[in-house]
Amino acid sequence: MPSDVPFDLPPGPWPVAALLLGGLCGTAVQLAQPALHSASVYGAWLAVAGLWGALAWAVGKGRLGARSAAGRQGRAGRSGGWARTAWPWGLWFAAAALALWAVCGLRAVAFVGQALAPELEGQDLRVTGIVAAMPQGLESGLRLRLAVQSAEHQGRPVRLPPLIDLAWYAPRAEDPADGFEPQRPPAVLRAGERWVLAVRLKAPHGLRNPHGFDYELWLWEQGVQATGTVRAGPRDPAPLRLAATWRYPVEQARQAVRDAIARHLAWSAAPTEARAARLAGVVAALVTGDQRAIERPDWELFRATGVAHLMSISGLHITLFAWLAAAVVRWLWSRSPRLCLAWPAPSAALLAGVLLATAYAVFSGWGVPAQRTVTMLATVAVLRLGGRRWPWPQVGLLACAAVVLVDPWALRQSGFWLSFVAVGILFATDSGAHRAGGTGFRGHFYALVREQWVVTLALTPLGLLLFGQVSWVGFAANLVAIPWVTLVVTPLALGGVLWAPLWSLSAWSLQPLVAGLHWLAEVPQAVGFFAAPPLWAGVAAVAGGALLALRLPWQVRALALPLCLPLLWWQPARPAPGQFDLLAPDVGQGSAVLVRTARHTLLYDTGPRWSRETDAGQRVLVPLLRAQGERVDLLMLSHSDADHTGGAAAVLAQQPQARLAGSIADDPVLQALRPATPCAAGQRWQWDGVDFEVLHPVPGTARPAGRSADNALSCVLRIAAAGAGGTALLVGDIEIAQEQALLARRAPLAADLLLVPHHGSKTSSIAAFLDAVQPRQAWVQAGYRNRYGHPAPDVLQRYQARHIRVVESPRCGAAFWSSEAPDAVACERETAARYWQHRLGPAAP
Repeated sequence: MPSDVPFDLPPGPWPVAALLLGGLCGTAVQLAQPALHSASVYGAWLAVAGLWGALAWAVGKGRLGARSAAGRQGRAGRSGGWARTAWPWGLWFAAAALALWAVCGLRAVAFVGQALAPELEGQDLRVTGIVAAMPQGLESGLRLRLAVQSAEHQGRPVRLPPLIDLAWYAPRAEDPADGFEPQRPPAVLRAGERWVLAVRLKAPHGLRNPHGFDYELWLWEQGVQATGTVRAGPRDPAPLRLAATWRYPVEQARQAVRDAIARHLAWSAAPTEARAARLAGVVAALVTGDQRAIERPDWELFRATGVAHLMSISGLHITLFAWLAAAVVRWLWSRSPRLCLAWPAPSAALLAGVLLATAYAVFSGWGVPAQRTVTMLATVAVLRLGGRRWPWPQVGLLACAAVVLVDPWALRQSGFWLSFVAVGILFATDSGAHRAGGTGFRGHFYALVREQWVVTLALTPLGLLLFGQVSWVGFAANLVAIPWVTLVVTPLALGGVLWAPLWSLSAWSLQPLVAGLHWLAEVPQAVGFFAAPPLWAGVAAVAGGALLALRLPWQVRALALPLCLPLLWWQPARPAPGQFDLLAPDVGQGSAVLVRTARHTLLYDTGPRWSRETDAGQRVLVPLLRAQGERVDLLMLSHSDADHTGGAAAVLAQQPQARLAGSIADDPVLQALRPATPCAAGQRWQWDGVDFEVLHPVPGTARPAGRSADNALSCVLRIAAAGAGGTALLVGDIEIAQEQALLARRAPLAADLLLVPHHGSKTSSIAAFLDAVQPRQAWVQAGYRNRYGHPAPDVLQRYQARHIRVVESPRCGAAFWSSEAPDAVACERETAARYWQHRLGPAAP
């Protein structure tokens, strides 16, 4: 019987909301931990959560048993009803939060327990395993994921993580550092094959930069706990293929379809139809989820026009597939009276749609967006099949909690928030837009325009918060691309699995769309970039976007504008006049330092180039400069080595106003980027009260012979704050001869911060040079476990003997220093520490 007592626990989903919301909050708190507790701590708190849950259940049962008595007491018994209702809800919330916090922690502890033992890093191992995913092509080889079955080190069995990622490169010149040479990968390597490989492994270690991609979290979610290369030394056997197995049949099927698409489109495309052949990668991505098949220029086009979410297996594609599958099953089911009597056609269609969508998601690689979408569809299906009619906020909350229960680390993914905010806004603003516009084509078109406009209003602030950019042409691009890709390109691509010529039609249907996207991308200021705001400004703007999208009076919706303004106008704080700061991004084995004064910015070097398709400029520096809202006044390239100039082209393309200087006269490729001014000792200038002086090379210095010729001409830059502020010395790759020459000329070398010469090579940092500089701290920019052994142990000992603090980028990540506090340094791996990030042991004393 329904109770007439107000504030009683409603019979619907509201009590469950406290459990779901508590679980989400507990998971979010656990993901913010810088370090994990022990399993016993998590287990103890899980037991406490169980006790709280039992107490909440007992309180709830007591309240339900008192309902009839409360009803007889009438209105007098209703006083304090809210407090009585909130009490069990609070207990359920706390119990769920603590339980999910502990469960997520236990899962993380168990996963960490399978990590690669530190003593096995860099060792020659013989591994037997099965290729667990379809291999991905690299510029000079391929990348594969191996499910380890057994491993040996020097004839003794060792334990390795269950999954490892390996790079298998083509032959190159013998590595003088260790005498080993990577082996040529086979022409065809297939998922499910068992191999014996000689490998060297290391713990997952990515670049750690502000606003940068968290590579270590990505590997964590993939279940990968070691990366490495396939190698063969003098005593190691060549890679050996043992057999093809039945294992990983889905990956085998995905690889077969991907390769068939590539072969078919390459064969069917005429020389004048090269674009269709190039778009084979997009077709393969839509069918198999292989996003690496899409070429980099195409990805840049899709991102600039805001349609990148359509060019891979997204939640939209899986939802469409589920809807089409359900419609077909319902039509077929309704043709049979016997089946309809056994089970209603709508219920059968709903279940079939979810199951077939799950199969499609599995075939497409079972990525995080696919898992999230299937979980949401399954949650809604369970509610409907169970006859539940919950309000949409509770349905969304249940789907959100289900996704997080399966994958807690999805809370750290931008796609998670974009998906749920978009769905929530569409539900909240749905008031029959298709009916308001009429039936037929006009009604559907009106609904599409309105929904796209609503989503654009709501997601633009969230996109700015997550990515720092917005495509001003995205609304128009998506208005055409969503129906075209969803209803034409993707069905044709999927149909090609049954009849290959449809793949050609799918690629051809992409050509007019891509042509239109190119036209939109050429619109002036098609993409807007904004400095990354603080969290409070981003949350306020997201709330403002949601308010603006809701169907409310304009007087109310106008309140959204003040909420959005901080996001658009935010600029990071800059140094005071007369002071400067340094940010040394984590670029791996290379060098890059960002120098900022009150109103000016200098970038010293641009990091390495990793391949023809990617470099530190494109992956690290350009996103960092955009997130910081920086306009570079001067780009100084210390010398021509690729680990210092690899990102120059990307930075200059994004910073057209920047002047170029450096010792690059011998490099025609760099000279062609922009007119460059050679750096020479004696050059001086002042920005905002901060003095800049070039100390090396001396004008007219002849280029020496030998491998170190470029290093000898490195630009040495000294930066000094006004008054009692700090001083920094950036020296590039100078070596012993140049250090001695600086000492002989009595150059002003004293500095609080020294960028360690040549990444800590043993050919630099002589004692007399360190005594002249007398730095408080020295920064080493080098790659984790780099093949050169930088920094050299004897070099580190010279710094430590003088009590100079050494900051290594593999341990620190990006490093920040201010001339106002010359003794302090902020490391990204410390200030933004999370437990899934790789941590090195303490530096050797």
